Amino acid sequence: MSRPLSRITLQDVAREAGVSLATADRVLNGRTGVRGVTAEKVQAAVARLGYRPNLAAARLARGETYRFCFVLPVGSNVFMRQLAEQVASTADWVAAQNAYIDTLRVDVFAPETLAAALEGLIGHYDGVAVVALDHPQVRAAIDDLVDAGIAVVTLVSDVPSSQRFHYVGIDNIAAGRTAATLLGRFAGGRTGAVGLILGTPALRDHAERQFGFMQVMAGEYPALHVLPPVQSLDEDDRAHAVTEAMLRAHPDLVGLYNVGAGNRGVATAITGTNRGSDLVFVGHDLTDDTRRFLLRGVMDAVINQDAGHQSRSAARVLLARCSGEPLMTEQERIRIDIFVRDNLP
Repeated sequence: MSRPLSRITLQDVAREAGVSLATADRVLNGRTGVRGVTAEKVQAAVARLGYRPNLAAARLARGETYRFCFVLPVGSNVFMRQLAEQVASTADWVAAQNAYIDTLRVDVFAPETLAAALEGLIGHYDGVAVVALDHPQVRAAIDDLVDAGIAVVTLVSDVPSSQRFHYVGIDNIAAGRTAATLLGRFAGGRTGAVGLILGTPALRDHAERQFGFMQVMAGEYPALHVLPPVQSLDEDDRAHAVTEAMLRAHPDLVGLYNVGAGNRGVATAITGTNRGSDLVFVGHDLTDDTRRFLLRGVMDAVINQDAGHQSRSAARVLLARCSGEPLMTEQERIRIDIFVRDNLP
């Protein structure tokens, strides 16, 4: 059995170049005081050995410490609770790299409240990840954070016109289009109305999902008429009430797309009116509730985004931004998963 290759170290580079460890370090970190011919020897040794610096170890050696804040919504949103749990797990990982995470729960549906909370982070953190409302006050607060030297990433819902460094989340227009394709195909050529429930159009992820959904429904399923959207503010009770009212008012309802949270309320209204067997119901986020609804046939499909991947990605992006390390874009792409009853993990 062959012995595993050992990692090439800076000491190996110094030995290969015939220079001291301090000189090799000075060359690789771009510091002055090294003759040109010596620097060329070090660079040649790096190329021959295939040396790749261990950036995390260097960060620890320099004693660099970063503090991040994850700003998450208050409320009963099950996916956001999952996200908060994953942020706590991610905090254990980044602590080993001299980075520390605090979590702040805020009413993200209230722009003044969210903006004030973000402004209060100035001077206390190196990086912020925020589930953000796309609102002028929130955009201004994000820009103020960036102007103060704080790295900002938006999480789950984006504010693209702000100066944020990166968005960590799925392509929500594609997610909405996917929902429409699933609902239209499950409807099987029937004619009738389709209900649309938003948490709020002020959240960009909800607005983009609605846009993508309407693109496909209008272009590919003209026999299905999409009703004007109703809002639930991602609350189960509100979702139950608007779904119940929709079912009463539209006996020809063929399908229903819930853009945000509140799936428990939607499912309860559907089962309470005995529509579980004939109504196509598509929603988001695989949770204990939506898993159960899929198994019982109340939901037909769930479009999922991995909360753990998003949490870890946000932390990696902030760490890279603060330390000046390269960002691996492909690693940070959040994919769209589709679950039906038959492929539940």
